[in-house]
Amino acid sequence: MPAPRPINRLSLSTLISGLRAAGEDTRLRILVLLEAGELTVSDLTEILGQSQPRVSRHLKLMVEAGLIERSREGSWAFFRIADRDTIGHFARTLVEKLDQDDTIIMLDRERLQAVRSQRAETAQVYFSKHAAEWDRIRSLHAPDAVVEAKIGALIGERPIRSMLDLGTGTGRMISLFGPLADRVVGIDASHAMLAVARANLERDGLRGVELKQGDIYALPVERNSFDLVIVHQVLHFLDDPARAVREAAHVLSPGGLMILVDFAPHDLEFLRDTQAHRRLGFSAVQMTDWLKEAGLDLVEHQNIAPPMNEGGQLTVSVFTAKDPRLSIA
Repeated sequence: MPAPRPINRLSLSTLISGLRAAGEDTRLRILVLLEAGELTVSDLTEILGQSQPRVSRHLKLMVEAGLIERSREGSWAFFRIADRDTIGHFARTLVEKLDQDDTIIMLDRERLQAVRSQRAETAQVYFSKHAAEWDRIRSLHAPDAVVEAKIGALIGERPIRSMLDLGTGTGRMISLFGPLADRVVGIDASHAMLAVARANLERDGLRGVELKQGDIYALPVERNSFDLVIVHQVLHFLDDPARAVREAAHVLSPGGLMILVDFAPHDLEFLRDTQAHRRLGFSAVQMTDWLKEAGLDLVEHQNIAPPMNEGGQLTVSVFTAKDPRLSIA
C-alpha cells in the first residue's frame, strides 16, 4: 500500500473556494460518484437524471475550485476527484463524512452500478463475438513480435515463482512467458475468451495453468503473491484503469515486477464503436501518476511505433514498474 500523503493546511481562499464549489446537493452527489472512479458527463447525466448543461456547469465549478480534475480523450472527457493536492484530499474527506446509507446516495450508487453493468455487457458481447479472431484484429498497431520481444527482454532470466496475466484474452502472454514460471494464473471477465485461451494453451502443450473468470477490480487471487504481473492491452477497455492498476499492485509480491502494455494517446474515435475501446490511449504522465498512486516505482517506459510503410496508426507504450518492498528469501 502506498504511504498516506501528508495533509497540508489550506489557505483561506482555497478553502472558501472549495466549500462554495462543494456546497450544493448535486455537486456533493457528483463527488460521491467520482470517488468510486472516473466518469463522463454522459454517465453523470444518466445517473443523476439531470440535463447535460446543468451537469456540465456543476463540473466546471468544481474543476475551477480544484476539487476534481478533467482529462480529455478525443470527443470524450473524463472526470475524477483531484488527488495530487490538498484540496483533493478535502473533497475526499467530505465524501467520507457523508452518511453512506443516505437514500439519495444509495440510489445514485445503484444507478452507477447499472451504467457500469450496461457497459460491461456491451463489452462482453463484443469480446464473445470476436474471441476467435482476437489476435487478428490487432493489425492497427506496432507489430506484436516487436512488443513481445520487448516484454521478454524486460523479464530477462529472473526466476519467476508465480506469474499473473490480467485480461488474458487468447492466452498469448501465457503461451510466451508461462513456461518461465512455476505457477501461472490467467484472469479474464469473458467466458468466450477463456475458452479460446484454454484451447490455445492445450495446443501449445502448457499444463497446470490456472484460468479464472474474474473481476479485474477485485482479483480472485491472493495478495502479495505474484513475482510478475502482465497487463497486456487491457486498460483501454476499462471504465477505471487507475483502479485496475491499484488492484494489480496489491497482488504483487515484494520486489515484484509489473509490465503494462497499452496504446499511447491517439485520436481514432471509431475504435470506441467498432472495438469497444473506452479510452483512447494513455500518456506517460498519466500512467506514471497511476503507478505512483499504487505504490510502485516506474522502472522504464518505451514507445514502440508501428512501421510507417504498413499503414499502422497506433503506437504501443510499454511501462515497467516494480514493487519497492524488499523481498526476503
